[in-house]
Amino acid sequence: MEKESKNMSVRDAIIMAMSEEMRRDENVFLMGEDVGIFGGDFGTSVGMLGEFGKERVRDTPISENAISGAAIGAAMTGMRPIVDVTFMDFIVYMMDNIVNQAAKTRYMYGGKGQIPVVFRCAAGGGVGSAAQHSQSLEAWFTHIPGLKVVAPGTPADVKGLLKAAIRENNPVIFLEYKAQYNMKGEVPLDPEFVLPLGKADIKKEGKDVTVITYGRMLERVMQAANEVKEAEGVDVEVVDLRTLSPLDKDTVLESVKKTGKVLLVNDAHKTGGFIGEVAAMIAESDAFDYLDGRILRLAGEDVPIPYNQTLEAAMIPSVERIKKYMLKLVNNR
Repeated sequence: MEKESKNMSVRDAIIMAMSEEMRRDENVFLMGEDVGIFGGDFGTSVGMLGEFGKERVRDTPISENAISGAAIGAAMTGMRPIVDVTFMDFIVYMMDNIVNQAAKTRYMYGGKGQIPVVFRCAAGGGVGSAAQHSQSLEAWFTHIPGLKVVAPGTPADVKGLLKAAIRENNPVIFLEYKAQYNMKGEVPLDPEFVLPLGKADIKKEGKDVTVITYGRMLERVMQAANEVKEAEGVDVEVVDLRTLSPLDKDTVLESVKKTGKVLLVNDAHKTGGFIGEVAAMIAESDAFDYLDGRILRLAGEDVPIPYNQTLEAAMIPSVERIKKYMLKLVNNR
C-alpha cells in the first residue's frame, strides 16, 4: 500500500517533525528566542506553544551563550533539547559551548554520557538579509570531531533528517535555508518516516557527469540538470550529500567512477568551503584514476553577502552558471 503524503512547505515539515518527536518522547523540548507566542522568527514553531505548553516550548533571553550552555547542560542530564538558533550567523556566540563542550564531552568521558542536542540554523542568502545574517558556516563545524552536520534540500528530507537528528545521541548542527522555507514538496505523513544520517541520495541518475551538492543548491542543480538534458542531451547524475558529517564517501566515489567527471556546487564561500574537502577526498581515492577531466568547484564568491539584491544574486551560483560548468566538463574545456 502506498504511504500517505502531503504537499507542504519546508517550514511546515519542520513543525511536523518537531511536533511528532515531542509527542513521541517527553524529554524532547524546543528552546530559543521567540519560539513561543511569536512562533519563531521564521514561523517554524507556529502552533506548538498551544499544544505543548511553555515548559516544552521555552522562550529564552537574547543570549546565545546562555541558550547553548543551558541546552547542552540539559542534554547532559537526560533531556533532548532542540535549539532554534535563528540566523546561523548567531552561532558564533555559541562556539565555545558547542566546540569545546558539546563536541568533546562524550569522547572525554569514554562514551559514558551522551549529548543529544540539535542546533537548528537558518542559513544562506537570497532573502536580502545582508552580510551579518546570510552566512552558511557548515564548513566550520565539519572540522570538529564529535559534531554531526546535516544540510537537507527538500521538504521530505527536512522532515526525515530532522527527526533523525532529534533522536541522535550526539550534537547535531542542522541547516535550514531561509530562501527555501516556503518551498513545497511531497512529505510523508508517517510519524516513523526517519532518514538515516550519513547517507547521501542520488536525486537524479545519469552517465555523463556527476554533480555533488547539498542544501539550497540542490534545487538549482536539479533544474540545471534537467535543462542541459533537454537542450544538449547531457545526462547528469545528481548526488545530494544531505549529511556532511558523517559523509557518505561510498556513494560519492561510486558516482564519480561511473561518470568520470565531477562538479561540486554549494552556496557557501569557495575558499575553505566544504566542497573543497569532498574534492580532496576524491583526489586521494582510487576514483581519481577514473576521472576524465578536472574536478571543478562552483561556490559563493569570497565576499561578504551584499544587501543589494542584484549583487547578492551575482555572488551565489545561478542555474545558468551551473549549466555552464556542466557543459565545460562534458566538453573538456
